[in-house]
Amino acid sequence: MTQEISCEESARLLLGWDHILVLTHASPDGDTLGSGAALVRGLRKLNKRARLALEEPCEKKFRYLLEGLSEESWEPEHVMSVDVADPSLLGKLRESWEKKVELAIDHHGTHVDFAEKKWVEPESAATAELIFLLLQELEASFDRDMADAVYTGLTTDTGCFRYRNVTPRTHRIAAAMIEKGANAGEINRRMFELKSKQQLEAERRVMDSIRFSSEGKCAIVFLPRSVYEETGAKEGELEGVASLPRQIEGVVIGVTLKEKENGEIKASVRTNLPADAAKLCSRFGGGGHQGAAGCSFRGISLKEAGEKLEKACGAYLKELENSFSGNSL
Repeated sequence: MTQEISCEESARLLLGWDHILVLTHASPDGDTLGSGAALVRGLRKLNKRARLALEEPCEKKFRYLLEGLSEESWEPEHVMSVDVADPSLLGKLRESWEKKVELAIDHHGTHVDFAEKKWVEPESAATAELIFLLLQELEASFDRDMADAVYTGLTTDTGCFRYRNVTPRTHRIAAAMIEKGANAGEINRRMFELKSKQQLEAERRVMDSIRFSSEGKCAIVFLPRSVYEETGAKEGELEGVASLPRQIEGVVIGVTLKEKENGEIKASVRTNLPADAAKLCSRFGGGGHQGAAGCSFRGISLKEAGEKLEKACGAYLKELENSFSGNSL
């Protein structure tokens, strides 16, 4: 049984630990990397031995977060995770560490208990918010690298502060990080503006595949493995594709279907109000947040997965219409 604890209790726990391994999730994004890097740096300032565990090398655009964090191979005495909503998201790290996780810090409402203790706040826009509060509680002094790391977690998990998960606290923490030296302008440029020619060509092909249904309220795009092979784009470069269908006027549910190397089909769902992406994805064993969630399919083709999602979107949109007394969305 996982015990739920607070920020203060998490800090007391860490103050009593040394030799700490911080786990991140597979296909690491800016929040898990920023949260982990900031925490490891802060713990080292407190004379703790701490290191970050990655399932795979991070994308080039995130490498600045790891500068100076030398890879060490000592055996940890304590294991914790940041921004890991489900043990399956640990990927290759799962076999070695899942049963040893003592503390999980996360912001996902669909968090699955797997650690001995957890501090989970679904109302937080990013796990990086919690790491900021934790480092404050630990009285770890912020340097520019830590500020960059927390700011990266905030901006990437909020779409550069555009998503509806943003709160006044999110902005206050971002401002505090800028005051501590975070290079906000350059980080935002790297995360949201800088693209390779290969990435642009891949995005064009993906958007050419778009399929509308439910009178234009649902938009689905397809990302087969062949797109990477034919354009030279890297998988990490196309993370932002998931937000594109939702940007189309009139679309309530935007779905991006990605074919993984192992044949798995990963669905990334983004919604506009009043739709709830997590509720839709829960129908396929997935989860996430109201505005952004995901689920996976095995043993079926990209086309078949699209048909399943299209049907589910249609049914869900009708349910929403009925809940609004039959008025259209």
